[in-house]
Amino acid sequence: MKRGKKYIENAKLVDRMQQYEVEDAVALVKKTASAKFDETVEIHIRTGCDGRHADQQIRGAVVLPHGTGKKVRVLVFAKGVKADEAQAAGADYVGGEELIPRIQKEGWLEFDVVVATPDMMGVVGRLGRVLGPKGLMPNPKAGTVTMDVTKAISDIKAGKIEYRLDKTNIVHCPIGKVSFTEEQLCENLKALTDAIMKARPSAVKGQFLRSVTLTSTMGPGVRINPIRLQG
Repeated sequence: MKRGKKYIENAKLVDRMQQYEVEDAVALVKKTASAKFDETVEIHIRTGCDGRHADQQIRGAVVLPHGTGKKVRVLVFAKGVKADEAQAAGADYVGGEELIPRIQKEGWLEFDVVVATPDMMGVVGRLGRVLGPKGLMPNPKAGTVTMDVTKAISDIKAGKIEYRLDKTNIVHCPIGKVSFTEEQLCENLKALTDAIMKARPSAVKGQFLRSVTLTSTMGPGVRINPIRLQG
């Protein structure tokens, strides 16, 4: 992959063989972000899990203390009183069966998170082929299948993010924007890694967090010492 001049210059500031302390890594990621937009700061955590086994899966959600810096669009599948509650709580879109053709046939996907009441999962299940591959399928473990739609929407708007293993046993999550202070990014990072540590499956042996890399959207990766995050 061909890299731009700025990226190459910024990459020289990072010692790829070193595992940095969290505070130093955050400072370096901010320093090496040079895009003309407010880049997202992302964390990539390689775990010791083997996702092929059901008892080694990780999936959950956590509210970042300082949010993600991104405006999140929430779609809620609900009816009756719960639909009214969702509207009042600030959901961007609320609906039911009538949204199925719009999503399936028209390719409408102008939302970032999908919440559903349990009684609507039969309807939402028909969208599995569309929402599943995009990571948008509501899930009880992530708090997105719930009767308490007000709390779900409030948490998501406040900066709730979902974490899960990908096929290579890595968790990828945003923890804020480059414009955040170093302290805000460090606190968001700690909230996320603490939640992932608590979600550690008992079947996983040995070191749980194998490698941790912090990066901005367009910047070079900065490795963090994973031992410091494991308490």
